Formats: sequence, C-alpha cells, structure tokens
Amino acid sequence: MAAQTQGGVRAPSPTRAPEPGPGGPGQPVQPVPVPAGRLSGPVARLRSAARTPPGRLRTAVAVLVALALLFGVTAAWQSAERAAAARQLASRSEPLSQDAAEIYRSLADADATAAAGFLMASAEPPEVRRRYQDDLATAARLIPQAAARSGASADAQRQLAALGEQLPRYAGLVETARAINREGLPLGGAYLRYASNYLQTTLLPTAQRIADGEAAALDEDYDAAAAVPWAALVLGVLLLAALGRYQVVLFRRTNRVFNPGLLTASAAVLAALAWTAVGTVSAGTGLHEARTRGIDPLRELNRVRVAALQAHTAENLDLVSRGATEAFKDRWDALARTLTASARDTGSVAGLLADPPERARQQLTEARRWFDEWQRRHAEAAQLDAEGRYEEALAKTLAPGRDDTAEAAFNAAGQQWERAGRAEQAAFDAAAGGIDGTLAVQAAATALLAALAVGGTVRGLGRRLAEYR
Repeated sequence: MAAQTQGGVRAPSPTRAPEPGPGGPGQPVQPVPVPAGRLSGPVARLRSAARTPPGRLRTAVAVLVALALLFGVTAAWQSAERAAAARQLASRSEPLSQDAAEIYRSLADADATAAAGFLMASAEPPEVRRRYQDDLATAARLIPQAAARSGASADAQRQLAALGEQLPRYAGLVETARAINREGLPLGGAYLRYASNYLQTTLLPTAQRIADGEAAALDEDYDAAAAVPWAALVLGVLLLAALGRYQVVLFRRTNRVFNPGLLTASAAVLAALAWTAVGTVSAGTGLHEARTRGIDPLRELNRVRVAALQAHTAENLDLVSRGATEAFKDRWDALARTLTASARDTGSVAGLLADPPERARQQLTEARRWFDEWQRRHAEAAQLDAEGRYEEALAKTLAPGRDDTAEAAFNAAGQQWERAGRAEQAAFDAAAGGIDGTLAVQAAATALLAALAVGGTVRGLGRRLAEYR
C-alpha cells in the first residue's frame, strides 16, 4: 500500500504483527523436528526394502554367495600352495639336500683316500687313485650345479663360491705331499697332514653350512606341504551350517521340505569339504612316510658315513705321522665311540627309526657286521703299532689286493651303507611321488564345487524371489 502523507509529512506504513509462537505472543515459530528413525532418501528405502521378505531373501543370497566364494578361493589357494610345496620337496629340495650332503661326503672320502694312497706310496693301486680323483670331480661338479639353481640364497652362493676356491688349494697340497713322498722325503707326511687339517677346518665346515642350509630349505617345504588348511575347513563348515540353517528357515516359512538349489549347494560344499579333508589326510600320510622312510634315515645315514670316513682318515693319518702326534688316535677314539653307539643299536641307522624301510634293513644289518669287523681289525693293527711293529700294523690296516685288512672291512661297510642309501632314496621317491598332483587336482575340484554351490544358492533363492513378482 502506498504511504499516505499528512501535512506534507510521510506517515509510516503499517506493518503486520508477528504471529504468536508456541511460547506465546511475540515468540517465533520453531521448526518441527523429524522423529528419530524416520530417514529419507536411498538409505531409508534400502532399510525398508531389507525388512520385506524379498529383501531378506536378497540379503541371504548375498551373504551365502560371498561365503561360498570365500570358501572356494581359500580352499583352492591353500591346496595349490601345498601342491607347489610338495612338488618343490620332491623335485628340488630333497635332491639338492642330498647333493649338498654328497659334496661333504665326497670331500671326506677324498681325504681318507688320499691318506690311504700316501701310505701305499708306489704300491698304490689304480683304483685308489681313481677313487680320490672321482671324489674331487664329484665335488667340483656339484658345487656349480648347486650354485646355478635359481632358489639359492645369497649366503649359499657365497659359501659355494668359497668352497669352489678352496677345493683346488686342497688338491694342490695333496699333490705336493705325493710328489715329496715319491722322493722318499719325510716332509711329505707333514704336507699331507697339513692338507688334511686344511680340509677338516676349512672345506668341511663350509660344506656343512651349505648342507645345513639345504636341510633347512627342505624342512620348510615339507612343513608347507604338510600344513593343514584350517582356514578352508572352518569356512566350509560355516558355509554348510549357514546353508542348513537357511533351509530350515525356508521350511518354517513356506512349509516346503526341500529347496533343490540349496540342496545342490549343500551337497557341493559337503563334497568339497570331504575332498579337502581326505586329501589332507592322504597327503599328510604320504609326507610322513617320506620323512620317516626317506628324509630322516638318509640324514642319519649321511652322518654315519661321514663320521666313518673321518675315523678312517684318522686311522690312516695316525700311521702317516708315525707316532709324531696323538691327535689322530684321539680323533679315532672319539669318532669310534659315536659310531659304535649308533652301529650297535640295530644296524646303524635302523636302530634310530621306529620303522626303517624294509628294503634297507638287510643292507644296514650287513653294514653293521662289517663295521664291527673293521673295529676288530683296527684294534689288532693299533696293538701292533703300539708294540713297535709298524710294518705289520701297516699291512694289517691296508695292503693292495688283500681282503683281510681294516681298509677292506671299511670299504665293505661303505658299500652296504651306499646300497642302504639308494633303498631309502627309493622309499622317499615312492612316498613323495604324486602328492603334488593329488593336491593340484584337489585345488581345481574345490574351486569347481564352490562355483556349483554359488550357482545352487542363486538358483534356489532366486526361485523364491520370483514368487514375489
């Protein structure tokens, strides 16, 4: 409304009085709050939809499918990991562990054979010299072979490189000792003792570290292959329980006894669980047999053979020294006590196992017999040496072409130990072979069965959802 004037003065325009608020006249109107729990927008619509029967079905589908997928992925992944570890164990870890042990054994045998050849001097048979050269060739071949493998650690590479540098030096010392000995100079014995000491204190500790590293890698692969897939088993049981519970819920709501889709899903999960459990037990049994009939007896046999070789080296070097030192007698006594404790149980290695391989028992028993004979002949030679009858003691210890010496008994025991090793290796191969394939099939089967469970769940609950359209 236009302002009116009175006497030339503009009068103020009238204004509307404020409406009284809830608090009384003059109070502004307060906004009315929305009751708690009444949300608008997508969240409210989702909550509302989830409370309906179709919404609850969709939620169940999502939960069951997610659980089935998680079970399938976990079961397949764990089975595939165990299959890879079993394959690594059979084709790489165990053979390389044996190669590392063979490097050590070859070096110890070379030391013993060099001492035997030195004592025989010009009467040294060609086979003794050839055995020494074969030992060095075996070690020289296995060192780069082990270094070339892709899984070798940096520390193992350093140890192998050091061993490759130390081996020629040892061989050079032995050849120097042989050359001086052929000239009839007593200095040859000193050189040979120095060469043996260099091998015992430098090469063999390096080889032992390599063997220990490979043994640790083998144990890791074994533990990974034998691990129980607890995560997959727990998820499978949870999924099976969830499927069973929801079928009970549907029965109470619809009075329909069976849901073909959920029954199919339950059967698939049950089959996957059974396959995983049976496969785990089967693989575990095979791996346990591979350890008790192969890995463990081979390790013990390697220790026995190396200790026997070191005792044989001490036996020969004691004669080389001609009484200049008691160190080799002391070393023999210490090693003989260790070997006697093992050998007299029931055939060296067999006495340390609960169930030794049947194929190796005969060889181990025969090795025990020759071991005892070696001890007896050595005692006779030592008595002759103590009486000052050095030449007779030498002839009793080793002599070309004779089979009544301590050397002959030692070689006979060594041959039986070697045959036992082949039998135990065959037992390992038989037990560990095929485990990786079984676990790989298990991985593929559990993945397919989990996919079938997903399909059965979607189909079974999808038909219930269709009834609401």
